Amino acid sequence: MRHHIENRIYHVEILPPKQETEKLHEDLGLFADKYNRVKESGYCACITDNAMGLLAFQGPEVIEELCLGVEPSQVMIHLNTFHTKANLHEILDNCRDKGIKYLLIVTGDGSDRLPKLSPADVGATDVQSVTSVELIKYIAQQYPGRFTMGVAFNPYEPPEHEFAKMERKMAAGAEFVVTQPIIEKNARVDELLSKYPDVPVIIEAWMSKKLYLLSDAVGYEIPEDTEFDPIETLKQIHRDYPDCGVYLSLLGFKTQYHLISDTWVRE
Repeated sequence: MRHHIENRIYHVEILPPKQETEKLHEDLGLFADKYNRVKESGYCACITDNAMGLLAFQGPEVIEELCLGVEPSQVMIHLNTFHTKANLHEILDNCRDKGIKYLLIVTGDGSDRLPKLSPADVGATDVQSVTSVELIKYIAQQYPGRFTMGVAFNPYEPPEHEFAKMERKMAAGAEFVVTQPIIEKNARVDELLSKYPDVPVIIEAWMSKKLYLLSDAVGYEIPEDTEFDPIETLKQIHRDYPDCGVYLSLLGFKTQYHLISDTWVRE
């Protein structure tokens, strides 16, 4: 992951088609176009796992169905705890067989339609509910040395609670961190960098102009009259965090993608 930062490789979020879509063929084609564009740009395609608790097709199965090529350093699969044990292993086996090595492990957003791993599924005897910590430990045990796993950091949570969780994540085997989206320099992110100077940190940049969606996503109220230009904010994030990578969420492939090639400039 340090390679991504040193070589200015963006992490570009791509959502796979929802299972309830009425235009599956069109959505698959759109996914393929985005995936191939990211790959051809030399960036890393980051494929979500049932984002916001909405049931979607899994990244590895879509890649397989569309016969898309995989460059190990250019794909990152999100994986959360809302799966059956059999489905979890199906996803992991598929990643292994395709040479995908980067996993972003998160507890995830649940819903009534989604199953959830039980502590017994992952051999956890000291917890009542499976989180990213138990999932990392389990994957490391079942697939030793196969995957490079990262975790999320939420700068909007109470810091003592969030940093205690981060300690457990690191102890479980996390090797990199992706923050929740920020739109300006953030004191909690600064503290994270200070506490873990040797851990690659990827800053999530919010690329949608709809700030109310960011408020909903992170549970942090952002005034509606806040001036916000995603591209200029992205440039400022690079200036504020020159030693970090950047994850682009909700990037506009039609309106913004052609602009990002000139944004990662070290001064």
